[in-house]
Amino acid sequence: MDSSKYFANTACPHFPCHEGADPNDFNCLFCYCPLYALGEACGGTFCYTGEGIKDCSRCLLPHRKAGFEHVMQGCEQVIKRTQRKEA
Repeated sequence: MDSSKYFANTACPHFPCHEGADPNDFNCLFCYCPLYALGEACGGTFCYTGEGIKDCSRCLLPHRKAGFEHVMQGCEQVIKRTQRKEA
């Protein structure tokens, strides 16, 4: 696997940080998911807490080796949403 797309930080005291995750297929590259800002359009498994906070603790999408391409496509959406609109 290309090291620019995947690495497992097995020295991290929280590795793997998601309950039930397979440590042999756990990508730490997106330790904090860049798609969080997409809200419901992120494509991952999440829920909202009683306070309305997005809870991604059950989501493994960005942490699987195969999730890299999904995250890259989602980052394009984040960029589009945050681009400055010329008047």
